[in-house]
Amino acid sequence: MPKQKTIWKKGRGKLGILSPLFGSWIATSESPRGKLKCTRVLEPILGDNYIQMTVKWNFSNFVYQENAIIGIYDGKLSFWSFTSDGKNSQGIIADGTDIHPEAICFEAQMPAGLARMIYWPNPEGGFNWAVESKTKKGWNRFTMHHYKSSK
Repeated sequence: MPKQKTIWKKGRGKLGILSPLFGSWIATSESPRGKLKCTRVLEPILGDNYIQMTVKWNFSNFVYQENAIIGIYDGKLSFWSFTSDGKNSQGIIADGTDIHPEAICFEAQMPAGLARMIYWPNPEGGFNWAVESKTKKGWNRFTMHHYKSSK
């Protein structure tokens, strides 16, 4: 099988894998709670030693927020996430090439079991983002957005 053309240009260092995601992004979709507008901002912080991710889910009558820090812990790319409902999670980089050869994937052990979030290039520009839970039959996707630059 011929090698697929690389879409994303990665930066230097262990955090360089995330450089295609830097910036301000927006996704819109329908949801069980009505129309959704989700913004996602990823930016280097603290001397480029960490990435800060700020997410805001705007539903018609409800706002949900997430702040996360991504960095290196015990030699592995890791994240620490905190949400407006008082919950938090942490996870590490994982293999997401079953979704796309350039996928950036993080896995986290959640109260309900193993979950993962995946980012991968969208052929129309921007990127796709999905959240899946691990089942006996494989991965079950329950959320997916197509993010486009907000600029």
